[in-house]
Amino acid sequence: MSQARLQTTIAGSLPKPAWLAPPNQLWAPWRLEGEALAEGKRDATLLALRDQEAAGIDIVTDGEQTRRHFVTTFIEALEGVDFQQRRTVRIRNRYDAEVPIVVGPVARRNPVFLEDARFLRAQTRRPIKFTLPGPMTMVDTLYDGYYKSRERLAMEFAAILNAEARELERSGVDVIQFDEPAFNVYMDEVREWGMRALTRSREGLACRTAVHICYGYGIKANVEWKKTLGAQWRQYESTFPLLAQSQIDQVSLECANSRVPLELLAALKGKDVLVGAIDVASDRVETPEQVAQTIRAALKYVSPERLFPCTNCGMVPLSREVARGKLRALASGAAIVRGELA
Repeated sequence: MSQARLQTTIAGSLPKPAWLAPPNQLWAPWRLEGEALAEGKRDATLLALRDQEAAGIDIVTDGEQTRRHFVTTFIEALEGVDFQQRRTVRIRNRYDAEVPIVVGPVARRNPVFLEDARFLRAQTRRPIKFTLPGPMTMVDTLYDGYYKSRERLAMEFAAILNAEARELERSGVDVIQFDEPAFNVYMDEVREWGMRALTRSREGLACRTAVHICYGYGIKANVEWKKTLGAQWRQYESTFPLLAQSQIDQVSLECANSRVPLELLAALKGKDVLVGAIDVASDRVETPEQVAQTIRAALKYVSPERLFPCTNCGMVPLSREVARGKLRALASGAAIVRGELA
């Protein structure tokens, strides 16, 4: 991959077309079935890709157009999880949800996203990134009625994710990102086994690997949680030193319209930093200069070669018009600072 300065990318998801799923909502149901759904997913992927290319995004994704949920869509393809039975659990210590139950050994018999990755790879010459759920966040999205150990279940998921990631790499994926919002919540578990599970997930990969850790979509539960975090959000303080010592190449985090002290970025020395310069919890489209201001502030702690302007999180709950505007602002803001550096 080119080492051009300030290459832009996104955290992963983009809004789906209204003919594929109801707009402006998370985890919306599909509006198509069978072969029409398969074709619709491919068409939506093309639209998401073209929106990124038209805006000037350097490292593109499929917009997660083939997934209803960033975690459970992957889990649905595994054995050992019963989606017919449900139990209520507390998700990331913020809200209750009815979740599937682990009823036996978890296993992956076939690739989950391989064909989606191959399709994306065939449609663009730009570097592509593909996202997978992280093992700790997978554990936190289920009720474990079999292993009775979050650590053991996480390590089983890590091995499954590693098998999937290796196939994605062989298909031509340039960056594989593991989404781990749980890393901002369970600090003790991150130290005790979370980092080990994440490392197992990327074992043996030659492509770039990233971990995305944010404060979540702009849903009510997340907004209310943020209000309890005080004047400074310092959750990254305990995880960044661990990530700096890991084999993970890139760390994706939330900076725009947040209370994250940017000096925490200094703890990621030696890593690529995907600086969230787009607020996904607001419909307001940033100006290029506002994006540039966030990038300039981060450059005090991250070298230009290591800094990748990004979004705070996925944009799937937003309208397509707003998301396109934010994509353009991200690319334009990066271009401003790139020009200043030149």
